Amino acid sequence: MARRIISSAFSRSFLRSSTYLFGSARSFGRSSSLEKVISRYSTAAAVEEPVTPPVQVSYSKLLINGQFVDAASGKTFPTVDPRTGDLIADVAEGDAEDIDRAVSAARKAFDEGPWPRMTAYERSKVLLRFADLVEQHNDEIAALETWDNGKPFEQSAKIEVPMFVRLIRYYAGWADKIHGLTVPADGPYHVQILHEPIGVSGQIIPWNFPLLMFAWKVGPALACGNSIVLKTAELTPLSALYVAKLLHEAGLPDGVLNVISGFGATAGAALASHMDVDKLAFTGSTVTGKTVLQLAAQSNLKPVTLELGGKSPFIVWKDADVDKAVELAHFALFFNQGQCCCAGSRTFVHESVYDEFVAKAKARAAQRSVGDPFRTDIEQGPQVDSKHLEKILGYIRSGIENGATLQTGGGRLGSKGYYVQPTVFSDVKDDMLIAKEEIFGPVQTILKYKDLDEVIRRANATQFGLAAGVFTQDIDTANTLTRALKAGTVWINCFDIFDAAIPFGGFKMSGHGREKGIQSLSNYLQVKAVVTPIQNPAWL
Repeated sequence: MARRIISSAFSRSFLRSSTYLFGSARSFGRSSSLEKVISRYSTAAAVEEPVTPPVQVSYSKLLINGQFVDAASGKTFPTVDPRTGDLIADVAEGDAEDIDRAVSAARKAFDEGPWPRMTAYERSKVLLRFADLVEQHNDEIAALETWDNGKPFEQSAKIEVPMFVRLIRYYAGWADKIHGLTVPADGPYHVQILHEPIGVSGQIIPWNFPLLMFAWKVGPALACGNSIVLKTAELTPLSALYVAKLLHEAGLPDGVLNVISGFGATAGAALASHMDVDKLAFTGSTVTGKTVLQLAAQSNLKPVTLELGGKSPFIVWKDADVDKAVELAHFALFFNQGQCCCAGSRTFVHESVYDEFVAKAKARAAQRSVGDPFRTDIEQGPQVDSKHLEKILGYIRSGIENGATLQTGGGRLGSKGYYVQPTVFSDVKDDMLIAKEEIFGPVQTILKYKDLDEVIRRANATQFGLAAGVFTQDIDTANTLTRALKAGTVWINCFDIFDAAIPFGGFKMSGHGREKGIQSLSNYLQVKAVVTPIQNPAWL
């Protein structure tokens, strides 16, 4: 499959057409009743036979010390196809004993193995070979990701796997550029500031972007010379196991990367509380993030990086080109089935363009194609599992009960698989559950505001602070909002720009620390000062 070279995963600015991500553009003017749209969705989602994925599951065991092994308990758990609910594979279910085995392997690899002791240039070459191998297996990896997660194959193959490659190459480039300082002292001393690898890194990744979260965490940790124990999400374990095998083919020494599939309450808790893990990185919900932080503190006070939930505002100013604003707001919310921590899930629209915006947002959502993600004309696949499907439907019911106006959607598509109708609510108030909590699904909530001061106050009135979007033609308005919004990322006239060099993380209860960019390297390094007396120095 031909691949487009891209520098930013997921991304498109409002100037790009919808053909970039989803094939043929869809006109706002196409006439179709809601009943016909639902009928078409139902046919796509529930009647057509699912496409056979062009890949086989080759790896379903735990990866410990360079070998694929069964769980110590012998247990397995099913990972299922969200298109149908059918079994994909039985995967080894790691628990505390397996975490112990993996940490032991990682500790030995760090304390005695070659990885932190080889030159940074040699580490860089391993990562570059890894990136090349992933690129060569682009379509197999993308197919696994889509099969296990439900996201469109076009998205996996043309955006996420290439961005994975870009991230690994980015950190390969950093490996031999991590250096310390020599600083002057008030006296005859030679002072060095060293940056050392932190040791055994525990990493817990989520189910919505399994591949990219693997790269965000593994890339900088390996570039800095650390060893890793990575726990996959129990809903999407397959792609991480596949790429981990490629990393070993690229020359990674045994024990440096260990991958454990399992559940949060067992494997995740054991990793977070392990006394021989030196650093922890977690991406997931704020509720779970609190537990992870508590476990880390109660064990050995290991430092923790947290990338947590969000309820990001997307603000449309009164000067907006409404058609373009609708398309970008639609993308900001519905991308990846709405399963994005930074989704623009509170769409604030100025009162002067509100009615026009709502009408066009309704039309755009009604035109969204939903069905088997392996088909080329599909924008939206199924949600990740039945539990998450029911959670989203519960929020939709809450919106209706609380008095929001359901413009379109509002239900499940078909009876097989975990498909949700693209849903739009208008007349949403700040105190409604759908405006306060992270829905993590294809549900757009549109709120009305009068002026800049009001929207700043309301946009910031949340426990979250992960991201925000602003759509305006006025540079002064953009600058005012950029500085006033309490969020780790603010996108102006664009959304979901995730270049490898751009740091990502949140304010408030959206976490702490940053991933990607140079900033993420500090997560995996310790600073050491070395002071040596100088006898009869020629200069100080």
